Parts: sequence; C-alpha cells; structure tokens
Amino acid sequence: MTSYNGPRNSGRRRARRRPGARRRRRLDSRFYDPTGASHGGTPTYPWRMAPDGLATRRQLLALELRPGGQPIAAQILWIRRGKPAVAYLYRIEHAKPKRIPSLAQLHAIEKALAARRVCPDCGVDAGYTIPTSLGCCVDCHQAHQAVTGRRAAA
Repeated sequence: MTSYNGPRNSGRRRARRRPGARRRRRLDSRFYDPTGASHGGTPTYPWRMAPDGLATRRQLLALELRPGGQPIAAQILWIRRGKPAVAYLYRIEHAKPKRIPSLAQLHAIEKALAARRVCPDCGVDAGYTIPTSLGCCVDCHQAHQAVTGRRAAA
C-alpha cells in the first residue's frame, strides 16, 4: 500500500525557480507618460524609469536635502498588492539643504522621550516607552489586574 504525499498533477512536474532567481518585471506601458497627457499633466514613469535629476523624498534625505516647497516635478507609478502605488519626484537642483535642529531642540526631544518612559503610577523609569493602551508600566498593569481579579492583558 502506498502512502498519499499530497495533490497529484497527472504526472507533470512544475519547474521550480532556482533559489535567488528573480522574476523579471514587465514594463507597464500605462505608466509611461512623460508628457503627463493622461495623468493630469504630471509626467509619469514606471518603476526605475525616471530620468536623471529627479529624486523621491527619501533619496533627497539620503543626499541631506529636502524638497523645500517646490512643486512635484513627476511621479512614479507601479502595482503593489494589486493596486497602483505612487511616489512623487522632485528636482534635485531646486532642493534645499536639510535643516539641522539646534541644541535646544535636541534637548527638548530627549526630555520628551524620557518622560514617555516614566510610569505615572510608580514613578520609575521603565526603560521602554509606556504603552498608551495600558497607561502605566507592565508591572503596575499586572498588579492592577491581580487586585481587580481580571486576567492580565499584557
């Protein structure tokens, strides 16, 4: 008697992709519109097809630049999870240098983050950001649950 090893596909074997082999993306011609005629006047390009001199916000950030109030120069469209996704492009030559926070601003941010780690019930620095859903550190929350007789939710 033979044992069943899964669904049978009438003797045909499906070819497996090699590990590390990448699928080729096909060019979606709907997204290639450098004049912007069908996309409201905004030049549109498919993934990895944008011309030089344009960059996304993240690419500008990597260059220590920011858009600086300039309008969107173009957009990239692609399909993600079955729906169109968009990334806006800005001109690199019109980008401004990234603003650097002052020491007072950095100190204020550090102080605010430290305040989020202090439990309002026990006043101890928990070492992590207190969850807003609990309103106190996990230890205090479990103690409150034990007193009220409910099961701890953390």
